[in-house]
Amino acid sequence: LFCFPDPRTDPWPLVYSPLPVTLVFTSYLLVVALGPSCMRQRRRLELRALLLAYNLVMVALSCYMFYEFLVTSVLANYSYLCEPVDYSRSELGMRMARVCWWFFFSKVIELLDTVFLILRKKQEQVTFLHVYHHGSMLFNWWSGVKYVPGGQAFFIGMLNSFVHIFMYGYYALASLGPRMHRHLWWKRYLTILQLCQFVAIAAHSSYNLFTECPFHDGFNAAVFLYSLSLLALFLHFYYRTYVRGKQ
Repeated sequence: LFCFPDPRTDPWPLVYSPLPVTLVFTSYLLVVALGPSCMRQRRRLELRALLLAYNLVMVALSCYMFYEFLVTSVLANYSYLCEPVDYSRSELGMRMARVCWWFFFSKVIELLDTVFLILRKKQEQVTFLHVYHHGSMLFNWWSGVKYVPGGQAFFIGMLNSFVHIFMYGYYALASLGPRMHRHLWWKRYLTILQLCQFVAIAAHSSYNLFTECPFHDGFNAAVFLYSLSLLALFLHFYYRTYVRGKQ
């Protein structure tokens, strides 16, 4: 079934055309490609105050989005098994569309994660997994907000926002310096939480590929395949960091 742009979100900032998000993505790749060489002859930046402020803002934004996804879905009596998009301009329909846009916009902001790593000369952390995840989420959620801002998609945004509360909380603590490192023993469990997230999203999207649900199969199939790719990459990261690393 061909999916038409949602007339409610189509004129919204960064959504109205693929050009803005493509320019953002291209700029991001240029920073990834050229940033390390630009920093080679420069002193690494600490950015502790900036990193702390940034990560706390991201915790607050993640809390807000998780709350909006959860409360709106409860008030609208969303199903976790099958939920079509509410394309109406009702209060709850617009509320869900707005938080979907904020979730998409948060993916634009999160590109700063990579910029900060490069400025701090931590290029070893700018891995394929890191760049793939940050870059692909831009286009995934641009298409989500443009075509299906709500419905089944709410589960992905709600779950990811929940995980990011803890993830950016971890980063905020880590930005305080070495004295906090002994309190960050739970990094491994944060990775396990991320893995559980991808399993849940894959199961949620695949269920509707085998049942009659008025939500676009193309989006469910794309989400299912994408979550499998992230699951494989994060499992490789987990093995390399916590299993082989310990050996």
